[in-house]
Order: sequence, then C-alpha cells, then structure tokens
Amino acid sequence: MSQETDKKTLTLKTLTKSSVWDIQENDVFRMWEGADKDSDIKDNLRRYVDIMRSAFMIEEISDESPIMKTKYEKQGYKVAQVRIDEEKKITWAIKKRPIVRVTDLTYENIRHISASKLIEVLDRNFGGGWDSLSQSIKDIIESGFDISTTTLPQDRLHKKGGMYEKKLEDGFEVLEVPKGTWVEAIFAKVKPEAEKPRIKMASVRNDEDGEDEDLDVEIEDNYNKPDEDDIEVEEPNDDEITEDNYSTMMDLGPEDPDEEAANMAEYGDD
Repeated sequence: MSQETDKKTLTLKTLTKSSVWDIQENDVFRMWEGADKDSDIKDNLRRYVDIMRSAFMIEEISDESPIMKTKYEKQGYKVAQVRIDEEKKITWAIKKRPIVRVTDLTYENIRHISASKLIEVLDRNFGGGWDSLSQSIKDIIESGFDISTTTLPQDRLHKKGGMYEKKLEDGFEVLEVPKGTWVEAIFAKVKPEAEKPRIKMASVRNDEDGEDEDLDVEIEDNYNKPDEDDIEVEEPNDDEITEDNYSTMMDLGPEDPDEEAANMAEYGDD
C-alpha cells in the first residue's frame, strides 16, 4: 500500500506518535471534521491533541483578525477553525515540526524521512564525523537506516571499483566529511521494515464455492511477556483458611503423619 493511501486511511483514533509524521497540516484539520460528534474523541481530547503536538506546533489563536492570521501564515503556519463541541469552535495555527538538527531525530520520526534528508541533517551538524554523535543519536538513526563509514586519503576515496562506488550502486546516500588530507564517508540507506512472521495453516473447505482456502495466521509476539514460572502466585490469607478449604490450600504429602497413622490402622502392625 502506498504512503498516500495509508495517509487517507488514518483517522484521529488510529493515529499514533509515529504515523502522525506521515500527515500534513491540512490533514490535521480534515481529521477534526466531525470529531465533535464522536463521544470517544471528546472524552479523550487531550490524548489526541498530545499525539498531534508530537509532530506539529499548535497555537490557539484568540485574536482571529486578518492581521494575526497573516502573521502566522508568513511563518509557515496553516490557520483554520476546529470544532470542539456543538457550541465551541477554536482557531488553530498549525505547523509541522521541522527536522533540522540531529537532536530533532526521534524513534517516532526516523522512519518517516528519506536517506537524502538524513544526509542533509547530518551535514548541518557535523564536524567530527560519525563518532562525534552521541550513542543515543546513533541508536535512533540506526533503527531506521543502514549506516557504514570509511575514512581514506582524499585521492583514494573515489577509486574505481572501491567501496564508495559499490555503495552508490547499492542505493546508499553519502556524506563526505573532510579531515585534513583524509575524508570520512558516511553511507546511509533506508532499512527495510521487518514484517511479522506468518505461518500458512492447512487448507479449509469453503462451503459457498466449494474451493479450498489457505489460512494465513500472524504469529503473536510473546517475547516480552513473562514466563509462567515468573508469574507471582498470590499467597493464601491465613484468615481465609477454613476446615472445608484447608485441603485445597495445603498439599499433604505421603509423609503426612495423619495419613501414615491411617494406613497403619488399615493394614495392621506387621
């Protein structure tokens, strides 16, 4: 499915702090249309606004004069009204948060920029090369991009058949960082998103058309769920133990003295 199609299917209820980076200012106003008629949205208004604010700068304008509207529009904002409920409308000025510096990169937006955009951001912030970045920024970048680097003398970097040429052929974008007579080349390429594994189940008969159908089942990811052995079991409350439920709460083993006495009485003393 194309990104454009995905954007059209997004609604306020399905929007996340990651997917919100796929939409633009006009999409925000479109999504709010009819929101005042949805009780779920009205009850969770703060949550939806917080999601929007993670990717957009939102200003509420009390002065709705043409001069104020023009002022915001000159700064790149889109200005329009949104209805909060049947009786209240507010005017918003909205602008997508720019990704200009490496500190603007987050785990939510890193997969919503291109490799060329990443190179542009790195170029604005670089001085010491890849190793000048903090580990936290590197982790964010590498969650969305394949990154590799090489440092060579300037006259050897573009050697025919070398790493530079091969990386470009493989679709990598490159940033060159001069270091005296040497050059560090940083290569970046969008990392493909891993698909959830699926298994094909046995064919089943479709009674309507008499044909077999294959069932694809998505494997549930239980990696982070606790093992059964790790689940805490609530200890019984001594005050709740009675004569009737005592045997269900205590496991009497074969060495229980009462049981041993009963066995001796039944079989006699050898």
